[in-house]
Amino acid sequence: MRSSLECLPCLVRQAMEAASRAARDEAETEALLRKIMKRLSRMDFGEPPPVVARDIHRLIRSATGVDDPYGPEKARFNAMALELLPSFEKTIASSPDPFAAALRLAVAGNVIDLGAKGDLTEREAFDSVAHAMEEPLEGDLEGFRASALTAKKILYLADNAGEIVFDRPLLGALPPGRVTVAVRGGPVINDAVMADAGAAGIPGIVPVIDNGSDAPGTILRDCGASFRKTFRSADCIIAKGQGNYETLCDEDAPLWFLFKVKCVTVAGHCGMEIGAHAVISRQAAGK
Repeated sequence: MRSSLECLPCLVRQAMEAASRAARDEAETEALLRKIMKRLSRMDFGEPPPVVARDIHRLIRSATGVDDPYGPEKARFNAMALELLPSFEKTIASSPDPFAAALRLAVAGNVIDLGAKGDLTEREAFDSVAHAMEEPLEGDLEGFRASALTAKKILYLADNAGEIVFDRPLLGALPPGRVTVAVRGGPVINDAVMADAGAAGIPGIVPVIDNGSDAPGTILRDCGASFRKTFRSADCIIAKGQGNYETLCDEDAPLWFLFKVKCVTVAGHCGMEIGAHAVISRQAAGK
C-alpha cells in the first residue's frame, strides 16, 4: 500500500520508545539504537511499514532478552477497558441501533495504539473512546452489516491490547458459532496476543487462534499455515487497525477494515480525513 520510507520518522520514534522500555540503562539504550539504525540502513523500504517494524522489534527483543517491552502498558489498558466496558455496554443496549453502536465502540477502541502514540495515557484513551461513540462512521455501515450478518465463516483480526476488550460487544452481535478471532503470534508493540485475548474474556465468547507472526499487521507469507487456511476459507474477514489495512488492502479476499485513520498517507489511500472512523471493504480500499 505504501513504502516504509514514507513513515521512517514514525518507525524511528517507535524504535526509540521500544528500546527505552527494554534496555536496562542509557548506555544499553544507545548501543541498541545504533544496532537499529544499522539494520534500518539495510532494509527494503518498498515493504509496508509493519514489515520493517516487525524486524526492528525482533532485534530489540533479541538484544535485550525482554520478550514483551510493552507488557506493563498492555496490562494497564486491558484493565482500564474492562473497567469501562459495562458502561459502554449499557449505552449500546439502550441505542436504537445496537449493532451500529457496538461497531462504533470497536472502531473507537482503535485509538489505543502505542505504535501511533507511544505516550498515550489511560485518560486520553478513555476520553477518545467516549467521544468517539458520538462520532459518525465513515464508509459503508450497511454493506458491512449485510456482509457480517450473512457470512458463514467470519475471521476477526484483532489489533491492540485494551482495544480487544471493546471488540466484545461487536463479537456478541455477530452470528453465533460462525466467528473466530485471531491475535498476533508473538509480542510486538502493544498488539494483542493470546494472553491479552484471555484477559479480555474473548475465549468465553468465540474461539481464538494466533496467526503465527510477530508483525504489527497481517503479513500472510509470515503467518502460520493453519492461520492462512482459516483466512482463505473465511467468507468475511474483519480486520481491525491501520496495520492490518496496510498489509491486507491489496489482498484478494472478502475483507472489511475497521480502524481510525491516523496518518496522511493512509488517509489519502482510503480517501478519508485523518481522525475518521473507517468502515470500508477491500473493494473500496484505495478508491
